[in-house]
Formats: sequence, structure tokens, C-alpha cells
Amino acid sequence: MTEDRLPLAELLAKAGDGDFLRTIAESVMQLLMEADVEGMIGAGRHERTLERATYRNGYRDRSLDTRLGSLQLRIPKLRQGSYFPPFLEPRKLSEKALVAVIQEAWISGVSTRRVDDLVQAMGLSGIGKSTVSKLCKDIDERVGGFLDRPLAGDWPYLWLDATYLKQREGGRIISVAAIIAVAVNTDGKREIVGLHIGPSEAETFWSTFLKSLVRRGLSGVKLVISDAHEGLKAAIRRVFSASWQRCRVHWMRNALSYVPKAQQSMAAAAMRQAFIQPDRAAASQALRHVADQLRDKCPKLGSFIDDSETDVLAHLDFPSQHRTRIHSTNSLERLNKEVKRRADVVGIFPNESSIIRLIGAVLLEANDEWQTQNRYMQTEPMAELMATATKPETVRLSTAAA
Repeated sequence: MTEDRLPLAELLAKAGDGDFLRTIAESVMQLLMEADVEGMIGAGRHERTLERATYRNGYRDRSLDTRLGSLQLRIPKLRQGSYFPPFLEPRKLSEKALVAVIQEAWISGVSTRRVDDLVQAMGLSGIGKSTVSKLCKDIDERVGGFLDRPLAGDWPYLWLDATYLKQREGGRIISVAAIIAVAVNTDGKREIVGLHIGPSEAETFWSTFLKSLVRRGLSGVKLVISDAHEGLKAAIRRVFSASWQRCRVHWMRNALSYVPKAQQSMAAAAMRQAFIQPDRAAASQALRHVADQLRDKCPKLGSFIDDSETDVLAHLDFPSQHRTRIHSTNSLERLNKEVKRRADVVGIFPNESSIIRLIGAVLLEANDEWQTQNRYMQTEPMAELMATATKPETVRLSTAAA
């Protein structure tokens, strides 16, 4: 078995004063790993025992950043089974992507002071281009396979939203839109089905993205939930024969912008009464009442409700069990916050591929987590929904401004 004493004299001979503590730490952790592995195997190195369960199979290198500096560890590998030291945490794909993006920015000479500080904190000084290239290739293959995977079956509900990130291009810093698509299938499971990067949210940009989803197999869409961006609305009309639900949260913000601040609480409470009605007819009547009551004092609010009433109430034509999920883009907004949180660490991305690498890795992890959770929606009403044609009046997309 492994000796339980440290060969201090040998360590002192190998290391200078500045590296002694780091060398001691590396040796201690190496001894701990060797002891763990011997316990799993049931035998020491070159030892013959009846209790042996497997054999060693070399090592894999892993660095550990500490206050003493970057420790270089050799994690033992086994022929059967696996071993991972308990004092280390497995690196998530998104963490690897973040490191890769920071490395790429640093090597390209386009990093900000903040990124330089992160590079030094991660112990990445002196990193080579070949190392970055190898890491990026592994991540890109996994993320690409996830974002380009075929989509089988029907997906009745589709949420769309965009968040803006900063990217360097031709010596300039530009703002690009990162569009994320989330859908629910007939089994009630929620999945992230697409990511697209572009310079704006024009109709051609949205149409290209939506057509790519269709080519991958997205079908059976009954309702699209999004904000009221004109380019998106036009693209939905062009690509899908589906109803459109204007995000109720965004709609409320837009409506209250036409109301004096002193009366916003009262107007908001009145409009919310429409959204708790059992059906579209009752909800429409409640909204019409609010518009008529406030039309003299807030004429723009009355016109806004006239133009957008159909779109904000579209979810009421769908099963009542699903309505709390489909009236807004709130679930997608939460995902966007996580995307922004990771993107803010980088600040300015060196290129588009680095955006897809990091954001795609974040989305892949989120999607995997969703698959371990319960169904996002009840499945009982799905069969009836897919068998019933969407009502014609819910297909109309208003031309009201966002």
C-alpha cells in the first residue's frame, strides 16, 4: 500500500523556496488520490490480492487553481469504472466554454482589462493557441450537435425572444441579437430548440431562423408566444399557420406607458380583471370596459387596447390547464437572464463563434436539467388540442406597434 509519510527531504531537493509549498500541496493531493484508488481497486500498485476489483490505466492531467498557484495533478484512471477525486468539482460544459471564450479573446489581443484579470485569476497565463483550439473543437462539436439536432413529433407551443450581446467585428464593437427558441412537445416536455445570432431583428433574420427550425423537423405549432416585434410578427405569418400570443407582461408595460403615473395602479388592476376571466368573450368585454372608461382621459390607451386586444387574449382559445404557461415569455426571460449573467463575464465577444460556443453550452446544460424535471404541461388536453383546428380569429396578427 502507499506510504503514509511525505518524503520532505526529497521535496526540498526538488523545489526552490518559492515552489516548496505548492510542491507539498501537489504531493499531498496526489497521495490522497492514490490512497482512494487503492481502496477502490482493493490492492496497491503491483500487489496481488484476491480482493482486486480492477486495474490502473494511466493518468489524466488536471490543474487546480489555489492561493499557492496552479497545482498540476495527475488523476488516476481505471480500466473498469471511473475515479474522480472528491476535493475537485467536475467542470461543466458551460464553464469550459467560458474559459475557452476568455482564452480566445486573450490570445486574439482583444480582451479588456476585466478579461485580463479573469485570465490571470484562472491561471491561464501562457496558454497556447493549440490548447485553445483543442478545447474549442470539443465544445463546438457538442454544442453544434445539440443546436442542429433533428426535432421529431409535434410542438404545439413555441416561445421566441432575443437578447443583445456585444461582439467585435472589423475593429468595431457591434450589438448582435441572440435569438432563443423554446418549445413544448405533445408529451408536455419543454426543450430549447434553437439559437441564432444576427445583427438585427428584421423580418428576413427571423424568417431565416424559423425556416431553419422547420427544416429540422419543427411541426404542429399551434401558438407562438413572443413580444410584438414587427419583423417577428411578419416572419410568423410567413412561416407558420399558427396563432400568435403577445406576451402579456410586455403588453401591460406598453399599455401603462399611455396612462398618467398617478392612475397606473388603478388602470393595471382594472386590466388584470380581464385576464382572470374564464373565456375570451368575458375577457374581451372586460378589456373593452376599461378602454371605454379611460378613453377620454387616456385616448392612446383606448386605441392601444382596440388594436391589440385580439393578440393579448389569444391564449384563452387554448386549454385552460395550459394558460398560465402560454400567456407570456416569462420562462424564456428567466433563461435569458442566465445567458446574460454568463455573457457579462466576457463582456465583449471576439467573434460570433465564441457567442454560439458559450451561449450554446449554457442552453445545453439548461435543456439537460429540464429533462430531469416533471412535465412542463399537462398532457391530457394535448390530444384534443392537436385534433382541433385553431380558430380563425386567433390567427390574425395585429399591426399595432410594440
